[in-house]
Amino acid sequence: QEHAYPADELMPLTCRGRVRGQEPSRGDVDDALGKFSLTLIDTLDTLVVLNKTKEFEEAVKKVIKDVNLDNDIVVSVFETNIRVLGGLLGGHSVAIMLKEKGEHMQWYNGELLQMAKELGYKLLPAFNTTSGLPYPRVNLKFGVRHPEARTGTETDTCTACAGTLILEFAALSRFTGTSIFEEYARKALDFIWEKRQRSSNLVGVTINIHTGDWVRKDSGVGAGIDSYYEYLLKAYVLLGDDSFLERFNTHYDAIMRYISQPPLLLDVHIHKPMLNARTWMDSLLAFFPGLQVLKGDIRPAIETHEMLYQVIKKHNFLPEAFTTDFRVHWAQHPLRPEFAESTYFLYKATGDPYYLEVGKTLIENLNKYARVPCGFAAMKDVRTGSHEDRMDSFFLAEMFKYLYLLFADKEDMIFDIEDYIFTTEAHLLPLWLSTTNQTISKKNTTTEYTELDDSNFDWTCPNTQILFPNDPMFAQSIREPLKNVVDKSCPRGISRAEESLGSGPKPPLRARDFMASNPEHLEILKKMGVSLIHLKDGRVQLVQHAVQAASSLDAEDGLRFMQEMIELSSQQQKEQQLPPRAVQIVSHPFFGRVVLTAGPAQFGMDLSKHKAGTRGFVATIKPYNGCSEITNPEAVKEKIALMQRGQCMFAEKARNIQKAGAIGGIVIDDNEGSSSDTAPLFQMAGDGKNTDDITIPMLFLFNKEGNIILDAIREYEAVEVLLSDKAKDRATIFKGKMIPNYIIDSNLEMESMDQKLSENDSHKQSSEDATSASQDVGAVSEEPEEGESSDVTDPESLSPADADSDSISISNQDSSVPGTDEASAPEPACTQGDHQPQERKTETESNSKVNWDNKVQPMESILADWNEDIEAFEMMEKDEL
Repeated sequence: QEHAYPADELMPLTCRGRVRGQEPSRGDVDDALGKFSLTLIDTLDTLVVLNKTKEFEEAVKKVIKDVNLDNDIVVSVFETNIRVLGGLLGGHSVAIMLKEKGEHMQWYNGELLQMAKELGYKLLPAFNTTSGLPYPRVNLKFGVRHPEARTGTETDTCTACAGTLILEFAALSRFTGTSIFEEYARKALDFIWEKRQRSSNLVGVTINIHTGDWVRKDSGVGAGIDSYYEYLLKAYVLLGDDSFLERFNTHYDAIMRYISQPPLLLDVHIHKPMLNARTWMDSLLAFFPGLQVLKGDIRPAIETHEMLYQVIKKHNFLPEAFTTDFRVHWAQHPLRPEFAESTYFLYKATGDPYYLEVGKTLIENLNKYARVPCGFAAMKDVRTGSHEDRMDSFFLAEMFKYLYLLFADKEDMIFDIEDYIFTTEAHLLPLWLSTTNQTISKKNTTTEYTELDDSNFDWTCPNTQILFPNDPMFAQSIREPLKNVVDKSCPRGISRAEESLGSGPKPPLRARDFMASNPEHLEILKKMGVSLIHLKDGRVQLVQHAVQAASSLDAEDGLRFMQEMIELSSQQQKEQQLPPRAVQIVSHPFFGRVVLTAGPAQFGMDLSKHKAGTRGFVATIKPYNGCSEITNPEAVKEKIALMQRGQCMFAEKARNIQKAGAIGGIVIDDNEGSSSDTAPLFQMAGDGKNTDDITIPMLFLFNKEGNIILDAIREYEAVEVLLSDKAKDRATIFKGKMIPNYIIDSNLEMESMDQKLSENDSHKQSSEDATSASQDVGAVSEEPEEGESSDVTDPESLSPADADSDSISISNQDSSVPGTDEASAPEPACTQGDHQPQERKTETESNSKVNWDNKVQPMESILADWNEDIEAFEMMEKDEL
């Protein structure tokens, strides 16, 4: 409220609201923003859970008074449904509950429900397809396929996007008596069920909304599919329709048969479910243990949850994606709540205080690594600890809610949470809807359902109090064998074939063992349909023709070999690159809270070998581009020099500031508005000469991150930073001296966060979104001389291990094995740079003045009340918070 309202989201580093169109586009992530005060609506029922009834009442009045749903803006149907429609319905649910209690909301007359109905009608045009599957996006004002709508030409949607509507749409129908919403959501679910792969009973990630053909044929329980399974089971709970449970049980049997490889959950191909589709997992699958608790299958829930917790303990947060041997694959963490959700449900099921310790760890990590002056910042890279100027609405809507409920006693709650079911966005829908306004007759639309031989399939929801009567030893006995499953040695990945789980013989040849000069290996390749071609430049190219394999099993082995070879080649490329670095502002009033992602240099001090980093106050040099002798050496000596990109080589800038006595340098991009949020990171290359004379560290910041430091200089003359390979613990920085930190106690009293933030990467985004969110590191030299090119590593010039001196490039051709189109280069991640090259930037103008960002709110107003907090926390130093 203080910094962002009425914007959709808070930007916690720059302390202002994120308004779509005013900030650089983040692609599909921005489809959640509709200029409808997203965060405020998404967090309405959280306020009531936290017993903030007065604040809830004020928030509802703000929504009714200020929110406009008739905006000419294109939004995600899926995100708008779960966050905004769900938020309005959740707010309505708790509003009528409070009104019935007689103390609060006596004036309320269903205004939120009326807004929900208006929004529901605005989403309905998206369902104008022959299949009943909705378009992925809709214009709030003009619908789809209207000349002014700017949407409606899409052909594909993700399974979760079309299959995560039934709870909100059915609740809207039951609340209002208008049946059309529930009918549309049911039709979409029916179509997905009919299009499942009949032999495996699995669904793919992406489907054509007109033909029903599977566009992406890989299947898992993470991004792109996750909440489809969740809503089948919860629709049975809320609506009481047996067909939903039949479908869920059928899918669940397939998941446990093919995808579940305890404690892992690995994507497979829907047509050949014994063939793994990728070698990494995404963080959205962390919801699945919680769903298994609702289903009553506790053992695998405990196993997967424990594996995820070990990954968190290794990296502080759950990376967006991690490999089967628990290395970082995508390094971001947008403060996702799914793991906290599963922790809450497991604690409810087992009564094991271990899960309270897990929750305590989550809270401590949030305060230690994500808390910034204006809120909580997403992690741009869990390895460096750098931040992203982003705080999605689901952080307040879900993370706060689940963590509070984890520690809350029954007497802490002003209502019985057991009377409600959680949507995928953790909004509360009352269970009494199952018997109210049943606008749809309960008819079984499930076809070709076969009774499954699984004693777990009951026709009622499991009562966890009876199944597990507070027996912590049950959960502990399952967890114990998994304690060392994640360790620091980057263990080799677990392979289904290696475990011989009925998928045929072990692959005859692994990529890591392959030698191009070994005749036996070449014979094995031929059997797998893999050809080896010697190119004129000395490289070796591998091409797979699956139709030429000796058998279908050999073709699968060949595909697996090719995937391994792609990953091995990619990994070696990454190992030749430097990982991203961190710039941490350590002076008052930041105290190490703000961490910025920085690009490294191929010259100068290697910060990874100097773990202490380089610490010093910053100073702006003259001339600002650093391309000639520094004219203010007295201001730069023993300082970290700030300079603008452009006009000369990076190495030349480094030599000039080193000569002036600087102990380090930060180059700031002069491209207005550039940000590591949207632009690929790169490493600064040398100038083609020997750079051994450069001994100081040099880092690169994009314009947005650089302006955060420049703005701090304007507000506080003395700004001290730490240049390092990753962010340092503040206790380490200040040698044990207590540094004030925002603390969440067991009741999550968040220093009036609900007042400060009235206001999201898409919450349940598809795998494609996550891919586009990953950062890239290449090598870029500044303004090369004539004819000089960027120093960018060519992936095809790399050779896998033990492949002699021959280089190898890989391609798949004419393959009849389903899914080969999805098998392109999964990136490995024990290396620390999940990155690709960026094209060299050409400079044409110089700008000798610091370009201040006038949109950034002055630091004084941001931190006006912070000094009081600092004094208060110092007084509470002895308290055990």
